[in-house]
Amino acid sequence: MSASLSRRSFLAASLGAAVLIGVAGAPVFAQPGSSSVQPAEPVRNVAEYSLAKRNNLAIQGYDPVAYFPEFGGKAVKGKSSIETTYKGVLYRFGSTKNRDAFLANPAKFEPAYGGWCAWAMKDGEKTKIDPKSFIVRDGRLFLFYKGLLGNTRASWVKQDHDAQARQSDASWKRVSGEEPRTGNG
Repeated sequence: MSASLSRRSFLAASLGAAVLIGVAGAPVFAQPGSSSVQPAEPVRNVAEYSLAKRNNLAIQGYDPVAYFPEFGGKAVKGKSSIETTYKGVLYRFGSTKNRDAFLANPAKFEPAYGGWCAWAMKDGEKTKIDPKSFIVRDGRLFLFYKGLLGNTRASWVKQDHDAQARQSDASWKRVSGEEPRTGNG
């Protein structure tokens, strides 16, 4: 039994709910005497994200939707007049169209690894990014460090993307407790 399932079991017991194991091993909760079973909410650990301390702003204010090819495929600085907060994280957008797309499916557009550098996350390191250094692949937004110490995006593209993403996914799970973004939204 995993540590997170043990914590959920403790929480469920303290709330008077039973923990059951659903499809694919996902925990679900049921109140005693109730026939309804609800899937457990996925772990979300915003404390581990790369956010501005004063307002929890993500991606240094860049529009998470604009990175995706169907919305231009470019790093676009968001506007403070077009923003939304999703589960404790503030996002800015270059247009209301992009904001509306985000609101329709936020999980699709949130960056991998809480907005930290995908390359550094392979080793479980939380390294700030250059919001103009990115890759969108398999429906996921990967951000990278670019600065005096190097260009991690350039290093990433020279190696097997899928293998690196699996390694960073596993490290992110250890660092944050979160499942990686799948790109499915």
